Amino acid sequence: MSWPASIPKPAGRSSPLEKPADTLSLGPVSRLIETHHARNPRLLAFHGALAAVLVLLVGGLAWRQLLHRGLYTERERLQNQRRIIIPGPRGNILDRDGRLLVENRPRFSVVLNLAELRSELRGEAIRVMRNYREYDKPDRPTPDQVEHISRSAVAQRYLDRINLILGRNEKIRPHELDRHFAQTLLLPFVLLDDLSPEEYARLIERLPVTSPLQVYASSSRHYPFGSAASHVLGYTGVADNPQTEDFPGEDLLTFKVKGTFGRDGLEKKFDDLLQGESGGAIYRVDPAGYKIDLPIEKRLPVQGRNLTTSLDIDLQLTAEEALGERTGAVVALDVRTGEILALTSKPDFDLNAFVPRLTSENAEKITGQGAWLNQAIGGAYPPGSTFKLVTAIAALRNGRISPTAVIADCQGVTMIGNKRFYCDNGEKQHGTLTLSEAIATSCDIYFYQAGLLTSPELIATEARRFRLDRRTGIELEGETGRMLIPDPEWKEKTQQEKWYPGDTANMAIGQGYVLVTPLEMACFAASLARNELYTVPTLLHNPNAPAQHAPPIGLTPEQREALVSGMEGCTTHGTAYLITKPAFKIPGVRIAGKTGTAQKRVRQGDKLGTINYAWFIGFAPVENPQIAVAVMIEGDSIGESYGGGTYSAPVANTVIRKYMEKQAAGTGPAVPKFNVTPSP
Repeated sequence: MSWPASIPKPAGRSSPLEKPADTLSLGPVSRLIETHHARNPRLLAFHGALAAVLVLLVGGLAWRQLLHRGLYTERERLQNQRRIIIPGPRGNILDRDGRLLVENRPRFSVVLNLAELRSELRGEAIRVMRNYREYDKPDRPTPDQVEHISRSAVAQRYLDRINLILGRNEKIRPHELDRHFAQTLLLPFVLLDDLSPEEYARLIERLPVTSPLQVYASSSRHYPFGSAASHVLGYTGVADNPQTEDFPGEDLLTFKVKGTFGRDGLEKKFDDLLQGESGGAIYRVDPAGYKIDLPIEKRLPVQGRNLTTSLDIDLQLTAEEALGERTGAVVALDVRTGEILALTSKPDFDLNAFVPRLTSENAEKITGQGAWLNQAIGGAYPPGSTFKLVTAIAALRNGRISPTAVIADCQGVTMIGNKRFYCDNGEKQHGTLTLSEAIATSCDIYFYQAGLLTSPELIATEARRFRLDRRTGIELEGETGRMLIPDPEWKEKTQQEKWYPGDTANMAIGQGYVLVTPLEMACFAASLARNELYTVPTLLHNPNAPAQHAPPIGLTPEQREALVSGMEGCTTHGTAYLITKPAFKIPGVRIAGKTGTAQKRVRQGDKLGTINYAWFIGFAPVENPQIAVAVMIEGDSIGESYGGGTYSAPVANTVIRKYMEKQAAGTGPAVPKFNVTPSP
């Protein structure tokens, strides 16, 4: 091969192509090729850095997408899911025969489903802005104000449709609508609440099925007998935060439908039992907070358990009607089991006034009447002559009197220390009499003497054996702790005064410092009927409840016979003789009882004086005790004559009559033959 003619040969050098192959040299050409070789260190460094960056990006993406997938999924779930909690209906409260005392009834409301109005709300907002621009008003609203105006306008249009159907003229409350959008958007907005049955029927007929307007059914508490047993049954309040168990989504934004909780009476005491189990649902929502699909998860609420009380609504209504509008209390017990058949306190209140919530006007009315107090368990009163039975038992058990002994000659007045003490205000002179006649005629002179012979310490000990100094433990809140059985030590400690014989005389007839509750005295009457020391009352019914038993009183048969004979004499010819008159007498039923009239000094306005408490306690039938009753009626005027035999005994007799009529008709509780606890 020859050197190309166009390229001059280097001087003094032959063509490299002419040299042998082993001596071939590329010279400068060789160096030029090496500078552009792929193994250039700078290119390798650049490629390495680029690869590292790509690896880092891919690794980071993998780290985020794969290893942190659960974190982002959880964030997404929290952002686009919402939970709704719906409380379960409360359980019913029944009387001993299964009749409803408290129930749930449907409560109908007209609601507006806001999720179906999104396009309409947007359109209304655009129209509002267009109107402002067309009229060129200087004070144009802010976006928030536009939203507020458009919401109210749309909601009012739908409410006007309801007004047209029902003949109403209701208006939207804008602040409530705004609060609903801000706090409970997933829930329907209530336009009208508590529709009448006629309105409900009219709307069901006229509203289209596909309308955003719907009739919503919820449940509310209903008390079929109004004010009957109001202090026993109690009432509920609105619960803004109903609880739920084992329902998923606790970490989600949650909306809760308002529920109820017990605030008083059995509703409060057994709230855990009556409270239903909440249900709910979980929804997906869009960025605005509207639900966009069927619920992801849903659970229906479950109604609470029922509560069967010991009350007999027939006896309860009878007691309330007999007591009327007078201030006082009536308690009736099953002698055998201690179950309360009736517990009445007046004044009372209509429980339906608390649904859905108590208005301030009704609250003021109840307060003004003094109706909040449960007189049967929350008030402590001097028991008057009903306490003479305690004095008699103390004197008998301690050998200070005997059933046939004559310990006093009643001439209507006696001197104790330097004070005059009267018998029946000095209007009667009973003369000499035995224990039975002293009980029947309620002779104060006899029991003054019996108390002085016995001593205040022994009388107090006997009263405490009957548990008249403590709470009964009834399943209600509000049982007072002010009951009092005094003695000389108590007076010295609390009054810084010594005990005088006059204090003993007053204590012996249930006056002075002695204070008890009507429930305690009903339990005392039931205990006397069984010849036992105490009775534990209950408001819960057990059809298989065994008979209660407590230690025997400790009277001999002769002593007990004298006591019961005197109590029966009280109802046949003594201070409660009215109930054996033809208009009141219960054929074939023997009643053992004791009347009482106690006084309490009070101030009414600028007038200072005494009011009376009229008492009656007793049990029937004498030969087979089944029902025990205590009645206390408070006088309302200073100086008014209010005797237990005239006012309280007829009330007790009415309750006993109703009980016996139910027994005769076979509608009362089955009562086995009851054997009185034998005396030792």
